[in-house]
Amino acid sequence: MLIPLAAVVARSTDGGLGAFVDAITAPQAVAALKLTLIMSILVAAMNAVAGTLVAWVLVRDRFRGKSLINALIDLPFALPTIVAGITLLALYGPSSPAGINVVGTRWAIAMALLFVTLPFVVRSVQPVLIELDREMEEAAVSLGAGSLTVFRRIVLPNLVPAILSGAALGFARAVGEFGSVVLIAGNLPFKTEVASVFIFGRIESDAVTSAAAVSVVLLAVSLLVLIGIRALGRLGHDAEAADGR
Repeated sequence: MLIPLAAVVARSTDGGLGAFVDAITAPQAVAALKLTLIMSILVAAMNAVAGTLVAWVLVRDRFRGKSLINALIDLPFALPTIVAGITLLALYGPSSPAGINVVGTRWAIAMALLFVTLPFVVRSVQPVLIELDREMEEAAVSLGAGSLTVFRRIVLPNLVPAILSGAALGFARAVGEFGSVVLIAGNLPFKTEVASVFIFGRIESDAVTSAAAVSVVLLAVSLLVLIGIRALGRLGHDAEAADGR
């Protein structure tokens, strides 16, 4: 795995360090990277809330069709992202049955990224909720605590590491997403062009070194996020060990 990654890094510096800096600081590259990071952060934050709510409903509530919805949560994992892009284009494009056309807007990017990243938070939070000791909640209720207080003081602290981990994984996925975005975003430079589409355009223009330089930036961001996830996992494990003592 390290060999192709090293090859990308080496290719990004074919023209020297100066060419690398010029490639990643070019106005169009900066705009694409900035848009990608901003949208990925916003989507990760939205998923942290929505994913936690969905996980809570799937674990704590009973209703018809629960097993079907639980299965559909994993659909973005199994569905090719280009198919997701076609689906979103059919639903929210010029021929939208709902009369909603978001093609060529940042709303389109957000919707595409939300679609492909929602399962990360849901699947991270679900097992923690399942294993959570309900006796603590019942004890708090018996002492007069309200539902909001129980959630804020007892449930949420146990969920925070899982929420952050799922949101970080979703962020890492959003940073490099291509298939679901390329058809619906419009790919307008300085407006709706994300980094992955910018890289694709650079390759098509035979500017491979420039594409590799921007790829290295995305690679570094993803690596930092993964390191952060591991650090969160170690903190959670240390906290559980401390509670056990």
